Amino acid sequence: MPGAIYAEGLVKTFGDVRALDGVDLDVPEGTVLGLLGPNGAGKTTTVRCLTTLLRPDSGSAVVAGIDVLRHPDAVRRSIGLSGQFAAVDEYLTGRENLQMVGQLYQMKARAAKVRAAELLEQFNLADAADRTAKTYSGGMRRRLDLAAALVVSPPVMFMDEPTTGLDPRNRQQLWEVIKQLVSGGTTLLLTTQYLEEADHLAHDIAVVDHGRVIATGTSDQLKARTGGERVEVVVHEREDIQAAVAVLSGFGKGDTTVEEHMRKLTVPVTGGAKLLAEVIRELDTRGIEIDDIGLRRPTLDDVFLSLTGHVAEAEDEENGAQADTQGHQRSKEAAK
Repeated sequence: MPGAIYAEGLVKTFGDVRALDGVDLDVPEGTVLGLLGPNGAGKTTTVRCLTTLLRPDSGSAVVAGIDVLRHPDAVRRSIGLSGQFAAVDEYLTGRENLQMVGQLYQMKARAAKVRAAELLEQFNLADAADRTAKTYSGGMRRRLDLAAALVVSPPVMFMDEPTTGLDPRNRQQLWEVIKQLVSGGTTLLLTTQYLEEADHLAHDIAVVDHGRVIATGTSDQLKARTGGERVEVVVHEREDIQAAVAVLSGFGKGDTTVEEHMRKLTVPVTGGAKLLAEVIRELDTRGIEIDDIGLRRPTLDDVFLSLTGHVAEAEDEENGAQADTQGHQRSKEAAK
């Protein structure tokens, strides 16, 4: 049975640009899917197709049990969307922005007022609730935009790089909000430029490149595909490099890589912390002084590089192939 978000064979082109080339997704109810990929991979276009902002050229999609192509109005009433850029009415106060969104979703005025107050408190905007949004900092506008996406507590949420522009403290606060949403049963599709964000929040990850999903799995499963653990050693004296290579070769499961200018040696291993302790003892026995040593496990950065040949970068996607139609389109459509 398809999950709360399901897509099969989504294709979308913009002139000669094939932004989506057969995207398949299946997100179980009450889970978070992290959609990762390099610039221009198709992440934002996927979100726009699933949220009815764009119509795919071919393929099918079901969100919250509703066919996206056949019943887009019903889909809009069942989802929340936070786009890449904060889109608030800068001439309204923070409180008025949230109350407006609630009333566009046909909430009663009192219920909209109560919900607005809850969200202002939750997103640390209560002190600025009655200031016009044009006086807000960029981070405050971002938080207000995210709060607007949560006014009606939708069963399915889409967040397109939601923490862009937030400082570390506010990012951590948003992560806690997301965890609370999901623990309450909300299903979330999250695109992000912060790999640690997907590592921290996502139950499953889909890596997208050139409009196709090229790998899926949990964070640990994807990391396992890039190789196992590595011991990294920085020796104190350059003259000790070859002696250290000899030591590491006795423990390694592959060739030792040497970066002479940094006096750094890296070797793939198995055995974890116990093996690391043995390496330290052997280096000490041989009289090799070290400045640093550690056991490194693959990161999602390594996954990116291994699977796509690129690193993740924080730039606009699809190279301007289509106009930005995000923001509070969800509210405008809900009012229809």
